[in-house]
Amino acid sequence: MLQHSPVGRVRNPHWQPLRLVWLALVLCLVAGPVMAAPRPLILVMGDSLSAAYGIEREDGWVSLMADHLTGKARVVNASISGETTAGGKARLPELLRQHDPDIVLLELGGNDGLRGLPPSQMRANLAAMIEASQASGAEVALLGIDIPPNYGQAYREAFGDTFAALAKRYDIPLVPFLLDDVALQDGLMQDDGIHPTAAAQPQILDNVWPVLAALLETSGIDLASRPQ
Repeated sequence: MLQHSPVGRVRNPHWQPLRLVWLALVLCLVAGPVMAAPRPLILVMGDSLSAAYGIEREDGWVSLMADHLTGKARVVNASISGETTAGGKARLPELLRQHDPDIVLLELGGNDGLRGLPPSQMRANLAAMIEASQASGAEVALLGIDIPPNYGQAYREAFGDTFAALAKRYDIPLVPFLLDDVALQDGLMQDDGIHPTAAAQPQILDNVWPVLAALLETSGIDLASRPQ
């Protein structure tokens, strides 16, 4: 008696690997669009003006910036009260290695000026930080600062000219004066006359915003709306 082979149950062993390859391709096609590009990272290198000296840290302009950029960019605030350009220069290489930032905001020099350090020394330190940041692949912006007039006109001019000169030399954006519309304004400066109050922080962020928006636009982040 003839036995009929159960044709319907026969499986070709050569098809199994092909099915696995096909499944893998389908999963890649489905998962591909879901995977979001990594958010750019912003590293802030500053002194007490960016470290929220004398106010709650979450009220500082850097924290306000981070809140406004939630879901769009990451922010690392490496600012330290009392920091000089020499200290920032010493700390920066490890921070670049650790965080690999896309953007570096340099807000240093104020304590150099208050200590009467040579502007040429400050310029050399900032230049080294700019070069190190650019060598790591980061975009750089300078946040300029001013010092009180009692240091003498010549010193004050040499100090202030440093930021514009470096911005031109390295073709990087510059915020001419971080405390524009803040310094000397009633209610916006603490009793020491140097550090801004919590009420001043939104204005400081507003001063930084145009430069930041332009830098993030190169990373595909649209910041057309300004912080409210």
